[in-house]
Amino acid sequence: MTNNYSIDCTLLIDDDKVINFYNEKIVNRHNDFGQVTSVNSGQNALDYLKDAKNGLISKPDLIFLDINMPAMNGWEFLEEFNKIDPNFTSSIKVILLTTSNNPDDFERSKTIKIISDFINKPLTADILDHVKQNHYILASSKKT
Repeated sequence: MTNNYSIDCTLLIDDDKVINFYNEKIVNRHNDFGQVTSVNSGQNALDYLKDAKNGLISKPDLIFLDINMPAMNGWEFLEEFNKIDPNFTSSIKVILLTTSNNPDDFERSKTIKIISDFINKPLTADILDHVKQNHYILASSKKT
């Protein structure tokens, strides 16, 4: 694989520390994914994005978002994400990464423009290949 379509920064948002640890390892092992950061809540993710918008830390190219989290679930995070300056967020791909088998969650995800995909946990190298191929390489080739 070529690094022409590398994903420089990935943000994992999941309240489960074990899942975050595992997913970080999977992303770190993939040649086409660079820095990975995990946070354990939607609010911590919003704080991360605020710091990234202010140039203090790396802006994520990709967010893997859990739906079912306490305090602020994935849907509530997306509502707040939509309030951030679109000039900053428009290039960030958001993929739901969940254990939810609720068909309503899948149907709801299709109605939200900023959601690029709906994937079941846990991450694997094959899933990361799929993400790269379908959301970066093919998306790029459609623009030309």
